[in-house]
Amino acid sequence: MGRLEQIFKQKKPVIGMVHLRPLPGSPLYDPAGMGMDKIIGTAVEEAKILEASGVDGVQVENMWDIPYLPGRKIGPETVAALAVGVYEVAKHVSIPVGAECHMNGVEQALACAVAAGARWIRVFEYCNAFISQSGYIEAAGAEIARKRSQWKAEQIAFLCDVNVKHGSHFIIHDRSVAEQAMDVEAQDGDAVIVTGFDTGMPPTAEAVTACKQKTGLPIFLGSGLDQGNAAELLACADGAIVGSYFKEEGNWKNPVDQERAAAFMKEVRKLRERKA
Repeated sequence: MGRLEQIFKQKKPVIGMVHLRPLPGSPLYDPAGMGMDKIIGTAVEEAKILEASGVDGVQVENMWDIPYLPGRKIGPETVAALAVGVYEVAKHVSIPVGAECHMNGVEQALACAVAAGARWIRVFEYCNAFISQSGYIEAAGAEIARKRSQWKAEQIAFLCDVNVKHGSHFIIHDRSVAEQAMDVEAQDGDAVIVTGFDTGMPPTAEAVTACKQKTGLPIFLGSGLDQGNAAELLACADGAIVGSYFKEEGNWKNPVDQERAAAFMKEVRKLRERKA
């Protein structure tokens, strides 16, 4: 049984996003108006709303720490705060929890997952390389696979993006999205994430299907899923991470909208029943 099968019992699981407000060390951090107590309280509240809406898991990340540092420059203050956020969310919900640290702070995310009990991390660049909004980002798979073994954390899954949003992939333009998915499988990733060009933009069904045809790994949708395209995209994918659509007005910077999330998950359950 693969790691994801041990984490999610539901077919085509949907993961909701908990975007931690600006953490200590980031330019937008506001200890007077939004200190750690309020950051954690807000995260726990939104995770509970997502759970009540029917999502199958939640992923905690430092989305508000803009502009993002590349992984090699992320400081201990970010890791400490993110770990607390992941731990508190995991303590207050009964669904599985994952972690992500921008930008491609995969060793940091894995450390948070180990310390806080998260079940997976999202990896923007497991294989190959790209030019992100934060500069050059290179493959991190080799390092984190060894860390996972050294830290006795074999239960933690790696969900790995191909042609991830937030940057340019021209430096590997001779490698198709499907070929990059094959790279993730060859390098022992646990799942492939396919996204659109930016936050809130969906991938094409053709890109998802191409990855599905070229690899035996689960294929997750990583951006842009909504009620309008869910039937088409989930039909060719094995799961999804949904952030923006679950927020008020579909804007990731807004609070979680329980009605939007619940209505979306109602449609997902209908899709699952049709496929059963």
